[in-house]
Amino acid sequence: LHAVSVGETIASAPLVHALRARHPELPIVLTTTTPTGSERVRALFGDAVFHVYAPYDLPGAVARFMARVRPRLALIMETELWPNTLHHCRARGIPALLLNARLSARSARGYARLAPLTRDILDALGGVAAQAQADGERFVALGLARERLHITGSIKFDIAIDEEIRQRARALRSSWGSRPVWIAASTHAGEDAAVLAAHRRVLAQHPDALLVLVPRHPERFAGVHRQIGAAGFSAARRSESAPPAGPVQVLLGDSMGELLMLYGASDVAFVGGSLVPRGGHNMLEPAAWGLPILTGPSDFNFTAISQKLRAAGAMQIIEGETGLAGQVAALLADAALREQRGRAGLAVIDANRGALARQLALIDQLLAAQVLKSS
Repeated sequence: LHAVSVGETIASAPLVHALRARHPELPIVLTTTTPTGSERVRALFGDAVFHVYAPYDLPGAVARFMARVRPRLALIMETELWPNTLHHCRARGIPALLLNARLSARSARGYARLAPLTRDILDALGGVAAQAQADGERFVALGLARERLHITGSIKFDIAIDEEIRQRARALRSSWGSRPVWIAASTHAGEDAAVLAAHRRVLAQHPDALLVLVPRHPERFAGVHRQIGAAGFSAARRSESAPPAGPVQVLLGDSMGELLMLYGASDVAFVGGSLVPRGGHNMLEPAAWGLPILTGPSDFNFTAISQKLRAAGAMQIIEGETGLAGQVAALLADAALREQRGRAGLAVIDANRGALARQLALIDQLLAAQVLKSS
């Protein structure tokens, strides 16, 4: 199972747990390409899976990896299409299934510029489990055989929040008292200044408000901490063991693996990667907590999910720091509106569950075919 980084690893968790329950006799090798993804694998699964970094997509490296691991089935989370890896899967008779697949119009245009290579890559896939019909049609337009396309929905709708995480969120929120809390999650360079400027406006209406600011990448933690101080806010770091002295206006979420818990301790969520052209991040995590959600206009990585949440009234797109500040302040002042939008988000999740079961059915079919072939 290849899960590129943190997001794909977290999304793969229910799949891994289900596979271990269904097929305890089959060892699972889980690959990532980033240190943060590796850390998430260890935190989520411990020794239950064997983790290793994915090999560079070079013929020799992939051939050695395949010879050593000898996979029975290759599962790829979302859209990580490496030509040499898929070539070696096909050459060795290893079915490759693209799970939870999404393909934006922008990415499809990029693949179309390399049409012959893209067709060859797609021909090496045993199947594509697409999140939405639009994603699937883009794969078909690029050369995927239609009979290999399966519209299963997004596995991210099958999110389940562990009771231990809920307890930690409640304890953290209790430690903050009754002050209003909003979170700006998975921010990228270029967004933090807008978030901090929005928080300054929010404080004018809610003087005791707390902002939980969680940059997307760990290498940005120190720089964002300096940025918070330079903007004149009293700040603390989540990674600090001792509680800060005095009131804190901004808490920097610089601890790995706690984003889901931090959502649960908040009243309003802004999902980053959306005020800059990065395509946004997973809006279903705050939705699973029943939070009202705000995001910027760049959401091409989650178009189908974004449309569902907006149509239900669970999420609103804002423009810049002024729009962000206005919506955060309004939501913090209106508990009934927060509850209404939160219920709408939970309803969207409940209405779209089932992708996990559909993708497991595809995996079982491929495994059964492999058993027949080997016998």
